[in-house]
Amino acid sequence: MSGSGEDSGVHEGDDLRTPERLRTLSSRLLSLLSAQAERLVGEGLAEVGARKWHYAVLASLQEYGPGSQAALSRKTGIYRSDMVGVLNELEGDGLVERAPDPGDRRRNVITITGSGRERLHRLDAILDGLHEELLAPLDQAERDRFVGTLTLLLDHHTRARRAVSPPARTP
Repeated sequence: MSGSGEDSGVHEGDDLRTPERLRTLSSRLLSLLSAQAERLVGEGLAEVGARKWHYAVLASLQEYGPGSQAALSRKTGIYRSDMVGVLNELEGDGLVERAPDPGDRRRNVITITGSGRERLHRLDAILDGLHEELLAPLDQAERDRFVGTLTLLLDHHTRARRAVSPPARTP
């Protein structure tokens, strides 16, 4: 159940059952599930002193290699103003290093450290367990279809939004 005490309303025999229109509204169901996922992941990562943005930065650096703060912001969806704080935390824990860009001393290049790679692997395992909990009612084929459907929807709406307006500048 979400923090508001709401659920999908699919339980039968309940005097407080959610109206049919709400129980079948896909936007509402996605919103409720998103809130559950956010809570589950947030709490699970907090137990080991991490946040979702830590994971996003470490994953981006591992996959794409060193990059500027601006590039990391674009790749992870973290606002530039928030990126500084995230990098301060990661650097303070020895998980990333910041160094002046040899080609442009006005900007920094961020690199994942060996400790950062180890931390990323531990966070991968934690997230695997959290996703197992989140998707527990689904078998593997259903999980694959679910992720595929979510990806299809997100890609569609991202393309549609870009076609209507130019890409938003990251603050």
